[in-house]
Amino acid sequence: MIVRLMGEGQFEVEKECLDEVNKIDNNIVKIVNKGDEKAFRTEIKKMTECVRRQGKKVPVEVLKPSDVIIPPVDLTLEEAKKIFKDEGLIPD
Repeated sequence: MIVRLMGEGQFEVEKECLDEVNKIDNNIVKIVNKGDEKAFRTEIKKMTECVRRQGKKVPVEVLKPSDVIIPPVDLTLEEAKKIFKDEGLIPD
């Protein structure tokens, strides 16, 4: 699977990483609905760090469609409410 970290590029990740990102994604949906900005900041950072740590960076010159696009960590809570809803970034 190809995951794009907005502002950083694409990473190829294995299913285990995607499963971890999906758990974080589902947690973020709950957090955003509660309006807990501090917890949101913690979780969005965890999500991007997971992809960076476990993923393999796709070279810039290689163009592949992204299966998942993760917004930047400086996303506001109001912006997050528009993105992290229902099933979040990754449908269950």
